[in-house]
Amino acid sequence: MTEPVLFAVENHVAVITLNRPERRNAINQALLIHLYDCLEKVTRDDAIRAAVITGNGKSFCSGLDLDIVQTENLFNPRGDGSDLPDLFAACSKPVIGAINGHAITGGFEIALNCDFLIASEAASFADTHARVGIHPGWGMTQLLQQAVGRRRARQMSFTCRFINAQTAYEWGLVNEVVPPERLMPRAMEIAADICEGNPELLKVVRDLINFRDTAPLADAFAHERAGFAAFVKQHLRS
Repeated sequence: MTEPVLFAVENHVAVITLNRPERRNAINQALLIHLYDCLEKVTRDDAIRAAVITGNGKSFCSGLDLDIVQTENLFNPRGDGSDLPDLFAACSKPVIGAINGHAITGGFEIALNCDFLIASEAASFADTHARVGIHPGWGMTQLLQQAVGRRRARQMSFTCRFINAQTAYEWGLVNEVVPPERLMPRAMEIAADICEGNPELLKVVRDLINFRDTAPLADAFAHERAGFAAFVKQHLRS
């Protein structure tokens, strides 16, 4: 039986590949269980310094598999209460989304939960929650407006229309757009650069950036300065 998610580690970088190409990597219960397990492997394994998530075939992920929404448990797939955004939030390593094709609705939410995105020229993005009649739950209404601004997020979510990779770049949704054959090499180059950093300070910097999501600028600035003061005090003492 083919695994719905592939997992490999190369030079301290985990590569997580959504692997239902015959269904455009649509999300079923088995895919979610394996994806959750892979994210936890990245979190637990100290030898892993960064991760890349991509899709096999022409799509990154086409969202929930509508053929099994009523028959499979997509909202508590492992039966332990784990949820996708919580697993991303608990992961202490940077996660790069390498978007190889369509990223639609739930698949788009997987991408939005990554730290940043590198897109193939063949990539495209759409939020179709309002069209298919499914309530968003993995961060679409919050993370999309954070990435592209509220008015553009409204346009995408209200119209359910696709944007292409170049528009995604111009709107700040993706960091880079590369030819399809350069997508994974480029993502791995960036991951290698990440791996050269001090892992403890990398986690500190990532946490400080993410802290701004839950605090106003003045509080986030004070939080960074307090950490710096503690760092200096410890460094001088040693």
